[in-house]
Order: sequence, then C-alpha cells, then structure tokens
Amino acid sequence: MTTRIDVHNHFVPDFYRDALLAAGQQHPDGIAAIPAWDEHSALRAMDELDITTAALSISSPGVHFGDHAAAGELARRCNNEAARLAAAHPGRFGFFASLPLPDVPGALTELDRAMGELGALGAVLETNHHGQYLGDAALEDLYAELGRRGGVLFIHPTSPSCGAEPALGYPSPMLEFIFETTRSITNLVLSGVLERNPALKVIVPHAGAVLPVLANRIDLLLPLLSEPGAPPPPGMRDALRTLYFDLAGAPVPELLSALLSVADPTHIMYGSDWPFTPLAVCKTLAERIDTTPLLAEPLRTAVLSENAAKMFPSMALAK
Repeated sequence: MTTRIDVHNHFVPDFYRDALLAAGQQHPDGIAAIPAWDEHSALRAMDELDITTAALSISSPGVHFGDHAAAGELARRCNNEAARLAAAHPGRFGFFASLPLPDVPGALTELDRAMGELGALGAVLETNHHGQYLGDAALEDLYAELGRRGGVLFIHPTSPSCGAEPALGYPSPMLEFIFETTRSITNLVLSGVLERNPALKVIVPHAGAVLPVLANRIDLLLPLLSEPGAPPPPGMRDALRTLYFDLAGAPVPELLSALLSVADPTHIMYGSDWPFTPLAVCKTLAERIDTTPLLAEPLRTAVLSENAAKMFPSMALAK
C-alpha cells in the first residue's frame, strides 16, 4: 500500500469551535454540525488512511466574522496551535496559515509571522472573504509576498457572497462549493494574478471543481471581455497546466478523468478533507483512488505522495 501525503486536511481546535458558536456558525455553510476533532483522533484517522503527513488548514468559514481585531487574534491562535501540533508530532503535520481577510494589512502581518516564525507552508484563502474574491486587486500585495517567500496558496471553498442561505436549502458543500471554486478560480485567472505572480503556486481543491469541463467554454468567450483589437484575458486552459489540484471529495471517475485531460499530472495531489468528510467516507474515496485504472503506476504513487513531497520537502521527511 502506497502511503499518502494529505494536502487537504482540517483541524478544529476547541477555541475555534467556540468562536464559530459565538458567531452563530453552529451549522457553517449549512452542514448538520461542526465535526468533532482532537489531535489524537486526527492521528488515528491518518494512520487508518495510510497518511504519513497532513497539511492542516482551517476550513470554511475561516476566521473573520465581522471584526478585524477579533479575526486577527483568532488567526494567530489557529496558527500557534497548528505550529504546536507540528512540533508535538514531528513529521506528521504541516499547516497553511489562516489570515484575517478581508483585512489585507492584518493578513500581511500574520503571513510574515506564520511563515517567518512558525514555519507555515503558505496560506489558506477562502474562495471569497465577505465578497472579496480571489481576483480582487486588494490582494495583490499578499500574492506577491507569498510568491516572494515561496509559500503555497491553498484555496478552500466557502458559501457564495450573494447570500447567507445555501442555494435551494442544500448544504453548500454539496453543490455551491464546486461552483464557488469554479467562479473564484476563474476570477483569479482572468484577472491576471498568475501572470503577474509567476512564482505563486496555487492548489485548487476538489479536482478543480467544474473548471476542467468549462475551460474551453471560458476560453471561447474570452474575446467578449476585451475591446475589439485588444488582447483577451489570460486563457483558462493554459492556466490549468500551471495550477495544482487536490483530489478531496469524490473525483473518481468523472472529475479525475476530466482533470487528467487538462492538468499537469505532476501537479495533482491527494486530499482527504477529514474531518468534514467522515472517516468511513474518506476510506471509500481513498479506495477508489487506489483502484481506479485512471491512475496506473507510477502515476498513482506520484499523486498519493511524490508530487506533494516535491512541493513540500519538509512533509517528505515523515516516517
């Protein structure tokens, strides 16, 4: 059995759960409940899934519930806790820093601390922060700093900013997370962020959402976005060759087949999405990845561990 490096793994420390409850987020994004989590359960789940190392991140709805100062303090506590976990269990955990966006100055300050002092692998950004989508010009300094530091940007979906209630009453992870990821990454690409920041590495969750299917349609309509005779915005299909992807969720076989048709296979990595995806479901999804003919060796081993090890050398040291 090939062991795994998990780039999409969440943690829910007690103080963060308390912050969610205090903010009225008992059912974030319309889910039934905040999942149970503690570090010992996390390690047991990793062992059952043959995960050597997991990159921890705070999931949706992030750390900002309306107050910049409170969000900055919560981000610091989450990052301190992630660093403690990494130190307490050498080789088992890395982490993406939480940032108090849309407070960009606060986010830059916390990114500097998290990467410079705590050893963060990069940062996690939601697909939007109170309506601030990934192509927003206000984020340009943050992208430049991440690229300068060699940090990785991990994107996680959240509920769309167009309304607080999940569409049609379904929980956002069922449908809206996929369309929200597609919407926000399209905004990132068409706004030119990747062209202006060629050193920036971006991980797109859930096998690229609907982007592998819609890339040609987006590119076909690009001329409509510019004046006659002016160059069109950057192409989506070209961007998909430079972006990175995790396989959290249920990508086998349909999404994985589409992703392999447009992505660089060295840019595809395993993700469990535990504990927001229950352990039993994680096992089923992992088995599908292990057995799909779409990932013949040596590609399977590359996707499960080697691609992530090249991106995150520190995570390749786990035994």
